[in-house]
Parts: sequence; C-alpha cells; structure tokens
Amino acid sequence: MAVRDYFREAELEAVRDATREAEGRTSGELVCVIVDRSDGYEEAKWLAATLGALLGTLLIAYGIYAVESWQPSLFVWIGLIPFATSAGGWLLASAVPAVRRELAGFATLQERVHQRAAAAFVEEEIFNTRERTGILIFVSLFERRVEILSDEGIRRTVPDEAWQWIARELAAGIRDDRAGEALVAAVRACGDLLEEHGVAKAADDVNELSDEPRLPDA
Repeated sequence: MAVRDYFREAELEAVRDATREAEGRTSGELVCVIVDRSDGYEEAKWLAATLGALLGTLLIAYGIYAVESWQPSLFVWIGLIPFATSAGGWLLASAVPAVRRELAGFATLQERVHQRAAAAFVEEEIFNTRERTGILIFVSLFERRVEILSDEGIRRTVPDEAWQWIARELAAGIRDDRAGEALVAAVRACGDLLEEHGVAKAADDVNELSDEPRLPDA
C-alpha cells in the first residue's frame, strides 16, 4: 500500500492546519515525514526461507521414519520438500507484514527506523532554522513506529524523553488504522508541549519550514 493510501486528503489538510496552529503559538517548526517503511528487511525473508527448509527436512525425516524404507520416489521428495517449504517461507514473509516484522525483531525495527529518521532530519533540512527550533515527527508505517527528533534550540528547553508519550500514542493510532486522526492529534500535542515548556513565539518569527506533510514514498 502506498503512503498516500493511508490518508485521505482531508486528513492531510488537517495535518497542515494543525501544524500552522501549533507554530502560531510557539517558535517551534514542525515537520511531518511519513514513509512506507524504513527498510526492506531482506534478512527476515531469508530467515523465513531457512525455517521453511528446516521444516521440510523435519517432514522428510518423519516420512522416512513412517515408511521405514527408502523408496525410489523418496529421493525426489528429499529435494522437493525443503525447496517448496523454503520458498513458502520466503513468500509468507514477503506477503505478510506481521510475519516479517516478527522475524526482523524489535531491536532491528527500532534501529532501522531511528536511522531513517536521522537521515530524514538531514534530507528535509530540519536544522535549517534561525534559532535551531526544528522538530521532526517521523512516521514509518510498516514498522508502526514513530520518532520525534528536535534540534538543539528545542532540546535546550524540552528534553528528548518529553516527546515519547506523543510518539507512543501516534504509533498506537497507526496500529489501530487511525493514522490520519492520530497524526493530527500528535501535531497538536507537540504544540501543547512546546507551549508548556515556554518555547514562546518571537515577535519577528516567520514560517521557515513548509507545513506540508512530506510523503517521500508516495
């Protein structure tokens, strides 16, 4: 599914509006980047293929035990069954996101999303503001994970851990198929958090980063 398929145009417009509203109250510059996935996790497919081959080998062992003799056709099955079950494992991991996520493992998913978020911070020039007040809300849909990264001007006032509950709530919304609604709520919550920590809007503040949600994989 393409990134844009997760969001109705009205939801994207609501994200733009929420971003403008949050930035109207504080000097923070919020940027939403939404990607389909942070990695292909090819190693998870190979693991599935290996497990499939192991299953096929176990089936052969059971077959030999059951028949108690080597029939000529058994040699064909020795080659065919592991190949078929290995291919089946590969296809299963390729077609079912939940299987690929499980085989990739929590730590790997977390690491790849963080790496992609760090790259997006640079690619989208979140750092390119006068007072270094950029904030990235990075959403990786396949992994159902969210990273919120702030520039040094924000980190001086708002600690990194303060964003974590917003990221958790947004990730939960993605898992519940409420990506658009949850993203709007997350942007508003970021504005509230900035206001609570006294990140005031300067008198000469201008909009330095576009309010448009970035959908690089769309």
